[in-house]
Amino acid sequence: MDMALPEFSMRQLLEAGVHYGHQTQRWNPRMGQYIYGDRNGIHIVDLTQTVPMLDQALKVIRD
Repeated sequence: MDMALPEFSMRQLLEAGVHYGHQTQRWNPRMGQYIYGDRNGIHIVDLTQTVPMLDQALKVIRD
């Protein structure tokens, strides 16, 4: 039985607050490539990288 993957858009992820990361002083330098920027002391996660990687992870779980 082939399970349908959930569909999501960048707008849905933004509305859900997925782009909010940790406080800027609590970050791990290895995550720097995934950080879009910061605002009010909170890192903003780069959703242009998150969306395709989340899609890939869902496919691995399904298979």
